[in-house]
Amino acid sequence: MSPLVSGKAPRFTLEGVLNKEFKNYSVPAEGRWTVLLFYPLDFTFVCPTEVIAYGNHADEFKKLNCDLYGISVDSKFTHLAWTETPKNEGGVGNLPYPLLADLQKKVAEMFGVLTPEGVALRGLFIIDDEGVVQHATINNLSVGRRPEETLRLLQAYQYTKSHAGEVCPAEWEPGKQTMKADPKGLKEYAKKTHA
Repeated sequence: MSPLVSGKAPRFTLEGVLNKEFKNYSVPAEGRWTVLLFYPLDFTFVCPTEVIAYGNHADEFKKLNCDLYGISVDSKFTHLAWTETPKNEGGVGNLPYPLLADLQKKVAEMFGVLTPEGVALRGLFIIDDEGVVQHATINNLSVGRRPEETLRLLQAYQYTKSHAGEVCPAEWEPGKQTMKADPKGLKEYAKKTHA
């Protein structure tokens, strides 16, 4: 299987739940950035901590012209029940982004995150506004992800896309120094940061 990063993202349509309503979502939407958050199953253990954490940052993704989607192999009805279950009882409450139902497991398979047991690993994909996969990480089931790091990566990819010839070094954050992608740029960056 060839890597998804730097290629066009698979396009798909899934039914999802948002604000207690079912709706079809075609992903990725043209002209918008997309973050796909695959997770194993509703009503499990690490999953609600991630889904809630990303929900707490949903407005920040929106401000960056980015659609956020949670995806698991659960049905839309299970998603609905999970969003109707209070957070203090193991649910996720009313989320500000949709949970998509990949009941046939085709989307998890397309993105290379489907396990032999039939659930999705913790796959995270950042897709740019032209449908190109800029970032992909896959965690095993036992460790969750941080939305702050996803936001940092999203901002870095948006910066480099709009500033041709510049790259973002390790630990870059908005407002920090970038560098030109050439030997001279590296030397200038190194002089400023390792003086």
